[in-house]
Amino acid sequence: MDKVGIGLYGRNGHQITNEIVHYPQAAWVAVAGFGDEALPDEAEGVVRYDTLEALLADERVELVSLCSPLRSEQASHALACLRAGKHVLAEKPCAMREVDLDAIIATARATGLQFHEMAATAFEQPYKTVREVVASGAIGEVVQVLAQKSYPWFDTRPANENMDGGLALQAGVYVCRFIEHVAGASIASIRMEETQLGNNVPDSQCRRAASFLMTLANGGVASGVCNYLNALKAEVWGYEILRIFGSDGIVESSLVGPTVRLIPNGEVPRPLDLSSPPEDFLGMFLGALRGGDAMPMSTEEELSPTRWVIRAKQTLQG
Repeated sequence: MDKVGIGLYGRNGHQITNEIVHYPQAAWVAVAGFGDEALPDEAEGVVRYDTLEALLADERVELVSLCSPLRSEQASHALACLRAGKHVLAEKPCAMREVDLDAIIATARATGLQFHEMAATAFEQPYKTVREVVASGAIGEVVQVLAQKSYPWFDTRPANENMDGGLALQAGVYVCRFIEHVAGASIASIRMEETQLGNNVPDSQCRRAASFLMTLANGGVASGVCNYLNALKAEVWGYEILRIFGSDGIVESSLVGPTVRLIPNGEVPRPLDLSSPPEDFLGMFLGALRGGDAMPMSTEEELSPTRWVIRAKQTLQG
């Protein structure tokens, strides 16, 4: 099997620098936008380019991993990659405007290329098991979902949302992924409120907390919070809670403890077995590019949480 030639652009986010060397089906051939950052010893022979355009001109590059220096420019970078004939894996949020999200989906469809956001949440533990429990019908129909994503605060958090997308698109997207990708419940409408309270850094627009209220396509409801208020950072970096309330029971997960259990109606709570290994998102992507199984979600399904958070931001603008 020919290896997938991969080029990495930018390092503003969870770039796959340290992961890529562990995939024998991948050939790391180039980077751009890395400055003088040292690369792992295994990256010997990787070509450094100054610009994305130069990287895209390298015919060996088949897939580009995007962590653009400015997240507000990442959608245009993704489109440039697709138009240059490259598949794309993009850090969240892949776009900050719905029109750009639509353009990415349409361009990927028109070119026949694959585009994916770094959206592995539903395939990692404990969420893989929680998703399987819900899909099995063990809690009946999903009626309500409660979700939380909390990161620590630092005064150095980006002051301008153009840098990383801001709190809602950085952390709030997990709330919507928990609802749609894990609970399997499609969002039908969304509202959001956010605050900068507690951010005492001069001239910083960074939000400290946001709350969401949603209706679901099946008639259910959901709510969620995201914030930079995690006081438990020594124990867990991303303090996550997910509770899915069904007509026949509850399944819940907290990364503090941790506690992951099924609570059937009128029965004793049952701890869930998390020994099943996670599904390898990057491995699935690489396999799909070489004729393996298709990715488990369509591009539209995968990017739906990002779309809903973009819409939530719009509710604040009237």
